[in-house]
Order: sequence, then structure tokens, then C-alpha cells
Amino acid sequence: MRETYGTHASAGLREARRTLPCRPADARRTVRQAVADGCGARTVPCDDAALEDALLVTSELTTNAILHGGGITGFDVDVDPGAVSVTVCDRSDDVPVVHDPVDERGRSRLGGRGWPIVCRLARDVSVAGLPCGGKRITAVVPLG
Repeated sequence: MRETYGTHASAGLREARRTLPCRPADARRTVRQAVADGCGARTVPCDDAALEDALLVTSELTTNAILHGGGITGFDVDVDPGAVSVTVCDRSDDVPVVHDPVDERGRSRLGGRGWPIVCRLARDVSVAGLPCGGKRITAVVPLG
């Protein structure tokens, strides 16, 4: 069984509609509920550490969309046995980049660690441009 939660315009009819998250906390709450629903139906393993990884990935993707992407324009969560897929869309065509944590003068930079965290915790990450501009980032995080 697959549980799907979505708020993007291209989301299918089978999805439960939610309000588009404006804050990372709203997105985390949606992911937590989707995983809890899957666990309640006993179709998804319930590993607390894996859920925390999925929530951290959700925070990073939504924060980056707000700070660097012009805001969240779409958000989807798919839960299937063994993984949660989090998709965040934003207005920017720019793909995420990794910055050196130290600048050219040897000083520590603020920020710049979110994308490496996403890439480390997810088993699959994809970035795709959207037809009307912007991008869609999907990260698949194992749940058990």
C-alpha cells in the first residue's frame, strides 16, 4: 500500500489534499503524519531514526526553497513500504550547489550544509526543471 500526500498542481486525484506548507515545521508535520498513517496501516516499517532522517531532509529542502528558491510552490509526500519520498518545488531554475564550508580567507561560512545533508541521508535525489520555470527536487529516504 502506498500513502500519498500532495499539494502540487500536478498531483493525482488519489492524493489527500493538504495546505501548501509555508514553513519547514508545516512540511515536517505533514511527513510525520504520512509516515504515521503508513505505520498505522502496518504497510511501512516504523524506525524512529529513519523518520528523523526524513524530517531533517524535509526541513532542508523546504528551508532551501524558501531561502534560495523564491518560496515553496509544490510539496508532495509519498510513503511506500521501506521509504518516504519528499518532493519540494520552488520558483528558481538554479540547481543546488555545495559550497566550501570555509571562505577564501579561511573563515567559516554560515549555512551551505543543507544540500550535503540531503544527499547523505537520501538513497536517491533528483532535480528536474519544471515546464513553466522553477524546479522539483525529490529525495527518497529509507524508512527501515
